Amino acid sequence: MRDTSGTKTSNKRAASRFSRLSILVAVSASALLALVGPTHAAPAKDPLPADIPDYQAALNAVRSTDVRNAVCRFLRTPVPTGDTGKPVQTIPETAEPCQGLPVFTIKDPVARNEITPGFVAGTAKPLPAEAIKLTQLVSSLSATVNGRNATVMLAPNQGGGGWHLAAVRDGDSDAAYASKATVGTLVFTEPQIRGWYQLKLFTVEPLNDQAREGLGGRASVSLGDYQKLVKARYADKLPGSEYDATGYSSGYSLQRTKDDASSSALLLASGSGTALVLVGGAAVLYRRRRASTR
Repeated sequence: MRDTSGTKTSNKRAASRFSRLSILVAVSASALLALVGPTHAAPAKDPLPADIPDYQAALNAVRSTDVRNAVCRFLRTPVPTGDTGKPVQTIPETAEPCQGLPVFTIKDPVARNEITPGFVAGTAKPLPAEAIKLTQLVSSLSATVNGRNATVMLAPNQGGGGWHLAAVRDGDSDAAYASKATVGTLVFTEPQIRGWYQLKLFTVEPLNDQAREGLGGRASVSLGDYQKLVKARYADKLPGSEYDATGYSSGYSLQRTKDDASSSALLLASGSGTALVLVGGAAVLYRRRRASTR
């Protein structure tokens, strides 16, 4: 009779290692998918964007005539020069703002994740679900129009599901970086310095120069070490702080960059019945107030 006790012991050890590995993978995946809560089905996307709730509503928004017209009005607007000495320029609404422009489509939106205030303050644990949150969706154009690209930004509706147009801005860097997310990873931004990072389980890696500077030149850090960095940078500058109260809450930069300067060309959308105005180098879409006859 052969002694099979050694083989049985080896098989048990292998099974135990496989079980622990399966649990680790499952826990890590759960942490990533728990970023914004339960998964929502999105029939028009493959793979399904599990991190985006009400995704069909987002698709409907970027494919709507209103959003397309807003993008066309933006693309017809001269690029702001930042010259505050010039008079305010009003761009009149037209019946067909896309007429005469090159053909383009708006790509399917992707998640724009940011670090959370609790993570910055140090009150949240260095876990994906507590460190990062979905704040907006971003879409770029399928082609440049008159040498320009644009980013469509959607914000969640307050008090209910769905998404609405929040802004249109020059360039497509936000959508380009956000699209780098892969299965098992998350991409997020540190908006104060316009840094973009990729989170692989609990390891943070930089995706652009601002992020590399934000990590002190390191190729990667743990999520816990990254929390220490952002806490040192911003914990005393959160809403309600003395920094905020004295009016310095509009931004933070390790070093002023060309990318920061170009981001001022922003079109804010506030719904239907709007007029486009250029003020101080920024393109802002103001809502017209209709006088009530009641």
